[in-house]
Amino acid sequence: MSLHHRLDGPEHGAPLILGPSLGTSLEVWKHQVDALARRHRVLRFDLPGHGGSATDPAADTVERLARLVLELADAQGWETFHYAGISLGGAIGAALAASRPERVSSLAMICSSARFGTAESWLERAALVREKGMAPMVAGSPGRWFAGPHDEALVAGISSVDPEGYAACCSALAGYDLRERLGRITCPTLVLAGRDDVATPPAHARELADGIADAALTEVPRAGHLAPVDQPEAVTTALLNHLGMAHSSGMRVRRAVLGDAHVDRAIARTTPFTADFQDFITRYAWGEIWTRPGLDRRTRSCITLTALVAGGHHDELAMHVRAGLNNGLTPDEIKEVLLQTAVYCGVPAANSAFAVAQRVLNDQP
Repeated sequence: MSLHHRLDGPEHGAPLILGPSLGTSLEVWKHQVDALARRHRVLRFDLPGHGGSATDPAADTVERLARLVLELADAQGWETFHYAGISLGGAIGAALAASRPERVSSLAMICSSARFGTAESWLERAALVREKGMAPMVAGSPGRWFAGPHDEALVAGISSVDPEGYAACCSALAGYDLRERLGRITCPTLVLAGRDDVATPPAHARELADGIADAALTEVPRAGHLAPVDQPEAVTTALLNHLGMAHSSGMRVRRAVLGDAHVDRAIARTTPFTADFQDFITRYAWGEIWTRPGLDRRTRSCITLTALVAGGHHDELAMHVRAGLNNGLTPDEIKEVLLQTAVYCGVPAANSAFAVAQRVLNDQP
């Protein structure tokens, strides 16, 4: 079978697959898809028996669900892709990253776990829905899913889930245990927890972050199990930072030149409104210009200082005086650059530049 799915974003955008949680559909990503699809080719899918996907009784292991996702990627011609998933959707991504690391460029696990409860509890839930249908799940989901107001459409959508499809996914969760295989995940990974998630409390996220070598952990306040719905802006920002900035070659150069503290402050201030600009300067300025082989970084710092003096950009000038020091310029060499600007940019501009540079140098240990 083929999972029902939807594609958004530019055809040549970087591939990104979004996995839903148990009992929801691809609509669980409705608050994030527009922002993510500006630069990515986003594929959202429905689990078997959910949304538009047919039930597949054989899809009763996370490994089988992962194979269905790989078939979707293969159908698109994607050799590699980024992946983000909520709860069971996150477990599918983790299984892929552990077993097929050459396919997964980066991973985001949202309100997910290496092991969800006990096998017995999931098999009991599977038996319950087979006997009584989805009504018990509709009644209990608001409290499990949300810390804030309920999304009535998502809750109502549970009633349309096929009980057999839901039960097969419960069986998949019963057999899922990735704790001993977390070390096999080598791609850059974001682990995001809802601080008020009662289904997978933050301790589950900390276990994931401790077990995955290149994992960053984020806890979102006032977010339940469906954090992308409870706190959409915070989750969108975290994903944009993770996908567009955190692991690019431009980010590595940016950190090397400007320092981790400065870059961390810039990332912390990023919002969905400013995220595209941050991504732009990271990819373009730091990833394409500062990485070119024609000039070394010391020379690029000299040129940048001169340009900033000419433009009167004093805040940026202070930042790049510090960057010049990081790139190996001495205070005397910075002085010579500023003296040169007095001839070609004007004495008043150089006078202001010397004052800015002196304040930076005074702050150096």
